[in-house]
Amino acid sequence: MAKKQASAKPASGKVEALFVKSKIRDYIKSKDCNTASAVLDGNALNDIIIEMLDNAIARAKANKRKTVQERDI
Repeated sequence: MAKKQASAKPASGKVEALFVKSKIRDYIKSKDCNTASAVLDGNALNDIIIEMLDNAIARAKANKRKTVQERDI
């Protein structure tokens, strides 16, 4: 029997961050701006990433593929 894959959304309802906070902070700082803690600790950025990935997954499945490719994003 295949192993059950972990989902991005734990049972508690809080979604695990799908990005590296320090990399986001460094990028914003490189553009000479500061980062509000809500940007990294909130769900807005994570929700955008999840929506983008869900759309890419749907496109791959619509094309009868199990592999999400760059063109799906």
